[in-house]
Amino acid sequence: MQDPFLSIVIPAYNEESCISDTLKKVIEYLNTQSYSWEVLVADDGSTDSTAQLARNMSKLEPRIRLISIIHKGKGWAVKQGMLAATGEYRFQCDADLSMPIEQISRFLPPQIEQFDIAIGSREAIGANRIGESKGRQLRGRIFNFLVRTLAVSGLQDTQCGFKCFRGTEAQTLFSIQRLHRLTFDVEVLTLAKTRGLNVIEIPIDWYHKPSSKIRTIIDPILMIRDLLYIRWGIIRGMYRSVGTNQSRYPDPDHSKIRKS
Repeated sequence: MQDPFLSIVIPAYNEESCISDTLKKVIEYLNTQSYSWEVLVADDGSTDSTAQLARNMSKLEPRIRLISIIHKGKGWAVKQGMLAATGEYRFQCDADLSMPIEQISRFLPPQIEQFDIAIGSREAIGANRIGESKGRQLRGRIFNFLVRTLAVSGLQDTQCGFKCFRGTEAQTLFSIQRLHRLTFDVEVLTLAKTRGLNVIEIPIDWYHKPSSKIRTIIDPILMIRDLLYIRWGIIRGMYRSVGTNQSRYPDPDHSKIRKS
């Protein structure tokens, strides 16, 4: 079977309240497009009915695949989904669908050309943030400033959960990504910049969802810790060694993936 044009990877952890509606909206939109597609739900060890709901949807639509993995974090789930995907383009999509699904077209040809990674941006000219508190927005801008200072310069919003990768580049980047938590985006983009890939920002409409699972205190602390780890890796030249001497950059993920 020929590989699809687009793979959509949805990391999910205890998303029973929204996963069915999200998949229905995604399928409804994709069925209006002329290209071939697949949707992968990477269930990060959910303890609710997320996996069962996704499995039920896959029985109705065979182009939906469920990947069940042990719980390690969003970065781990995205990694497993991206490596299991087969699309020419691979799109990372948050389970709460805080960006209207119709805006996926902004990340794909023919609307954009000559890119390796297109990342959704809530800060780019033309973007809109709807329903977000000023406090949360301020915290996001502070973290983005730290990212630009310590790791990836030139990008205004690395943490938006909507990103599109060329399939060949996704396979390379996610095979050597090692951070499992929320800061995995920064590490992947650091690897991309080190490899000289073309990363562009796409303005989107982003709707804040009150059900966000980000913990107000502990998660920012962990994200800053991971950011310092990335900075240490940059200083040590660890990311430059990737692809030429991977023994200096071992993959810590040894867990088997269960597909259903």
